[in-house]
Amino acid sequence: MQNIFHSAVLFFTLYSAAVFAQETVIVRPQETDEILLNPGIGFNTSQHLERNPGPDSMYDYTERLLGEELYPKTTIAYLRFNWCYFEPEKNIYNWYIIDNALKLAVERGQTLALRVVPYGNRPQNDIPGWLRAQIGESKELAHSFWRVDPEDPLYVKHWTDLVRNLGERYDGHPDVEFIDLSIVGFWGEGAGSNLLTDKTRKALVDAYLEAFKKTQLVMLLTDEKTNRYGRSKREVGWRVDCLGDLGFWADEQDGWTHMWDCYPQRIIETGMQEAWKTAPVVLGLCGVFNTWKNREGYGREEVKYIIKQSLKWHISILNAKSSPVPEEWRPLIEEWLKKMGYRLVLRKFTYPAVVRPHGKLTFTSWWENKGVAPCYKKFPLALRLKNSRHSEMLLTEADITGWLPGDNLYDDAVFLPPDMPDGEYDLEIGILDPRTLKPKVRLAIEGHTTDGWYGLGRIWVRE
Repeated sequence: MQNIFHSAVLFFTLYSAAVFAQETVIVRPQETDEILLNPGIGFNTSQHLERNPGPDSMYDYTERLLGEELYPKTTIAYLRFNWCYFEPEKNIYNWYIIDNALKLAVERGQTLALRVVPYGNRPQNDIPGWLRAQIGESKELAHSFWRVDPEDPLYVKHWTDLVRNLGERYDGHPDVEFIDLSIVGFWGEGAGSNLLTDKTRKALVDAYLEAFKKTQLVMLLTDEKTNRYGRSKREVGWRVDCLGDLGFWADEQDGWTHMWDCYPQRIIETGMQEAWKTAPVVLGLCGVFNTWKNREGYGREEVKYIIKQSLKWHISILNAKSSPVPEEWRPLIEEWLKKMGYRLVLRKFTYPAVVRPHGKLTFTSWWENKGVAPCYKKFPLALRLKNSRHSEMLLTEADITGWLPGDNLYDDAVFLPPDMPDGEYDLEIGILDPRTLKPKVRLAIEGHTTDGWYGLGRIWVRE
């Protein structure tokens, strides 16, 4: 009789453990409506690591930012650098200019997007003096925005040399957000690129494509040949500089505007309609917000229209030129920030209630990207089991760069280490910085812990 009793107890114990082990926990996180400060998206600061003349015509930088009440927080600094200051002597580069700006951006939690420009529209922003001495004065040029003939072999050689040196030093740098591809025209903005010969066009664009194989490249929408060529060789992003032009110069240009007569057409003509799926769309304001309000007389409806168009074009980054946001437009801007780029909501997550040491933790997950673009950097997705005695992080193989707007499923399994201590743990999830393996991307759900993870529930580890 005693043996029968012990057998019954043993059977009940084993049966209960088996049922418990097979139990699946279902989690449906609560969505939040907060603005998320995330890498690679949102507003950027522009030319506001304030430039001061430094030693030997280099630049020193000091911080100068508008307060949150005037301008949103940002994770990106955008700067452009003149060639004549950067390479004052042939093959002698003032790396300090970029290195110091990069250092200061990182100190305030930003990555650096940058453009080195061949020349500007002022005498002091000409091509480097040593190159001007070789080329001589350019008197008759095919375009008013050129300071030198881009077909000149000396220009092509030395500009492409510069680009290759930039790539050798900065390609793959984790704190460089993107390189703004610059080839001709004032500030490198591409004026007259349609006049280039195929040989010169390919040489200037190829220098970037070959020098920056890891760091993201972004091209200004200039002309069909240049943009289609770049896109055919590499997944480059695109940018434009006059978002919001509903009539800035319409009286002088027979009614022509960027928003009505340029951008919708050029995005299609240059083959960039689908570029957003793999590379960022970067838009810059025409004028500044106060120009829209005070000079152009825009009201809420005009601003809403501009925002709607930018989201249709899958904007990730806005260069608002560090200009104050009018108070009455702040609600519109805040809603814009919630849609710009990616916004990840974990809708459902399932996992086993019990997992054994060295065992498989199988999970399913349903995510919704409520933004208008994916994340373009491969931040790893990870789980963490944590209690008062032990913490274990488990990396998944998820590639979040493929999570386009809408629903995304990711089901997988991770294995616990063989020496994982028995016990009850908090199960947490996070999207991490690949260098520090600390949470990097904020999710639009509740449960955010003090160290950046998101709690999912409890899980038992036991044999």
